[in-house]
Amino acid sequence: MKNKTKPDHIQSLYLARRVAGYFFKYKFRIILSFISLAIVAACTAGTAFLVKPALDNIFIEKDETSLLFIPILLVVMFALKGFFMFLQKYEMNYCGLKVLEELRNELYAKIICLPTSFFNESQVGMLMSRVVNDVTLIRNSMPEFIRMIRQGITMVGLIGLVIYRDPYLAFWALLVLPLTAWPFVFFGKKLRKIGRKNQKQIATITSLLQETFNGLSVVKAFAAEKLENKKFEEKNAGLVKIAVRGVKYNEMSSPIMELIGAVGMGLVIWYGGSQVIAGKSTPGTFFSFMTGLIMLYEPFKSINSANLSIQRALAGAERVFEILDSKTINVETQGHTVYDHHFQSLCFDHVTFAYPGTEEPALQDITLDIKAGERVAIVGSSGSGKTTLAGLIPRFHDPQTGQILLNNTPLTEFTLESLRKGIGIVSQDAFLFNASIAENIAYSQTNIDPHQIIQAAQAAYAHGFIQELPDGYDTIVGERGVKLSGGQKQRITIARAILKNPSLLIMDEATSALDTESESIVQKALDNLMQGRTSIVIAHRLSTVISADRIVVMNRGEIMDVGKHEELLQRCGVYANLYRIQFESSKADITHQK
Repeated sequence: MKNKTKPDHIQSLYLARRVAGYFFKYKFRIILSFISLAIVAACTAGTAFLVKPALDNIFIEKDETSLLFIPILLVVMFALKGFFMFLQKYEMNYCGLKVLEELRNELYAKIICLPTSFFNESQVGMLMSRVVNDVTLIRNSMPEFIRMIRQGITMVGLIGLVIYRDPYLAFWALLVLPLTAWPFVFFGKKLRKIGRKNQKQIATITSLLQETFNGLSVVKAFAAEKLENKKFEEKNAGLVKIAVRGVKYNEMSSPIMELIGAVGMGLVIWYGGSQVIAGKSTPGTFFSFMTGLIMLYEPFKSINSANLSIQRALAGAERVFEILDSKTINVETQGHTVYDHHFQSLCFDHVTFAYPGTEEPALQDITLDIKAGERVAIVGSSGSGKTTLAGLIPRFHDPQTGQILLNNTPLTEFTLESLRKGIGIVSQDAFLFNASIAENIAYSQTNIDPHQIIQAAQAAYAHGFIQELPDGYDTIVGERGVKLSGGQKQRITIARAILKNPSLLIMDEATSALDTESESIVQKALDNLMQGRTSIVIAHRLSTVISADRIVVMNRGEIMDVGKHEELLQRCGVYANLYRIQFESSKADITHQK
């Protein structure tokens, strides 16, 4: 990202402005918070101011009127301070939480609209960490910034008080004040760097957890629990190591600030005590001064603490705005034409596509025409480009050269929503959400009658097993549909596609992961789904595509031949070889079963 090349202070100003922009819409609440913090600062200085009349008038002069009114004033002062402190913190935390909500929404909205290629190159856990952890750090930035301002105003009031009480004594007290800038700047920079590393390590652990939990069945199948545990321990140890460094710098700053303050107080006690002994000052004046001075160094420590929190927040902001403001991470582009879902033709016109970071194209000079009502099968060995070809149709990827025309209109001119809603996809990975069966079937559809869901399930041969489940259509299927078998999950996804009622259907290895019995049932459901629709069928098993109107044979990203089954057996060596291998494999299976 371009901003990362800027010096730290320039980058910090940029990030501060970006964060402040989110808080600006709550300006009236922030103004109220500023007014509140000014009153809190005044009450703090007023409390120190009351020490002199309390000591001189009550304890030395024994004035009964002061004995009555000064305690009342003290109570009123603390009551006002407490109320406005609450108001200030409540308003700022409210603004922080609303900004947290907006930033998460904005970040999620951009991430979910990024091209598929972005997710191919990014770890899901990293993205999750930015949405959950990094944004939370930003939420804390404004309240901490306001705390710095509040303590700054308090310092101004207290400095004014100590100067008013004894200007010369104030000189000795404030002599060490410039020294406090060193730990403020030094530890702030250290915590900023550590904050970056900490957030990156948290994201790494989140990615590891997400990957391990999703692949838990593989972990157990290979008895790799110890291996995964070791990997986690290494990452966790790295996080702790970074956190320990953060604790070191965080906790070192406070003693150093206190030491600097102690030097100032020592000078004041030495000089102020000598003034009282010499009779040039009263004990009340001295202790009022000391109270103000003690209260003055507390804001210094608070400002230092707030600065450390802000540095951590800026580290999180860098990672968040790296996505939001990036010139290279852009959401999917789309046109303005609305696809009316009346399919006429699909044309691949000399299309070439290569995945980012690869030299050899996944598809090379693909030219193919598909007419309305056709069932076109695409076959080839693994890695021949079948799935990549299918992924170009709903624009999961865009070709580098050539174009794809739908109804004689380039795909890029259609709106993504209308294009993708007109295309049904049933893939080998039968993904289901952790929701009810009815919600999964009706996913993304609005105003769907329950009867329509049942009809779709019946057409997908899913109604029978759904009725046998304890909660029927209200059964929660678990994460990725873990509570259902592979065949059941596939039939649910087919029902989802039937309810969607697409004009173009893409089936990508829809039955390759199923056993023979499940495949037979799912194939019937697929036949229902394909009825009356233009279909593109991708399959390793040639038995599922022999009846297609045309078969497209692919090899190493190129179309080798197009024709019917009998024709291809005669003239296409690649197809004949695929057929021979699968025919012999199927024949061997039958012999083995006998």
